[in-house]
Amino acid sequence: MRTLQKFNARAALIQLVKQILCLAMVIIVLLPVLVTVFAAFKTRADMVNTSPLALPDNVTLENFEEVFTNKRLWTGLKNTLIILAVSLFFNILLGTITAYIIERFDFKFKKTVVALFFIGMLVPTFVTEIARFKIINGIGLYGTVGAPIVIYVASDLMQLYIYRQFLSTIPTSLDESALPDGCSYFQLFRKIIFPLLAPATATVAIIKSITIINDMYIPYLYMPGNKQRTLTTFLMDYANAQQGSWQTLAAGIVIVMLPTVLLYIFFQRYILAGVAAGAVKE
Repeated sequence: MRTLQKFNARAALIQLVKQILCLAMVIIVLLPVLVTVFAAFKTRADMVNTSPLALPDNVTLENFEEVFTNKRLWTGLKNTLIILAVSLFFNILLGTITAYIIERFDFKFKKTVVALFFIGMLVPTFVTEIARFKIINGIGLYGTVGAPIVIYVASDLMQLYIYRQFLSTIPTSLDESALPDGCSYFQLFRKIIFPLLAPATATVAIIKSITIINDMYIPYLYMPGNKQRTLTTFLMDYANAQQGSWQTLAAGIVIVMLPTVLLYIFFQRYILAGVAAGAVKE
């Protein structure tokens, strides 16, 4: 009996430690977000006189009004949406087709091709930055929205890994039952395989969208002009925070965060959905 009590006490202690660690991790993640949100609703005087963790004494929307009236915000939104839409389209199109070919067909040097794809994923981007910059500049895309689009489509192969993992769970009996009935490979992919990849596509869309919307390095390096601003590089208009624009910068950050938050809320229900549930009749 005493041994059982010791075991229960130890299990309760371990559970308590786990809960404390999880709570600490949540606080670490949310604390900077809360500080930014609080700052976005503060006046300049509140920023000086109150703690960053304190709620604003005088809630104001002037910071958001200032950001929304900045024309470069809408320029950044337009450029970001163009880059995001085109990049996602080609990432999903090329990713699904390439993953389907690799997963379903045997061809010469298949292992070599797969190895080259994943070696490309392992190489740090800064190692190839000089060569990539020369290529982008050489083909005339520097200073245009085409530069980040090409980079996001060509240099990030994460979607290939995700689609291959999902395709491996889709039974080949779907292919075998459709092809003898006169279905071509294109029809098979378009009408059967691609719809079943909806959970993978949602995952790719979420991860890629967050990466593209939040990326400042590539747009700033390859689109330095004011007319080529994106949502993230637009925030540099308020980079003079030491001169008293912390609250405006915070409002801009909150506005830039909203698209990714809404995107996750919209797509998250698809992530855990079954890929091939009910697709095969026994």
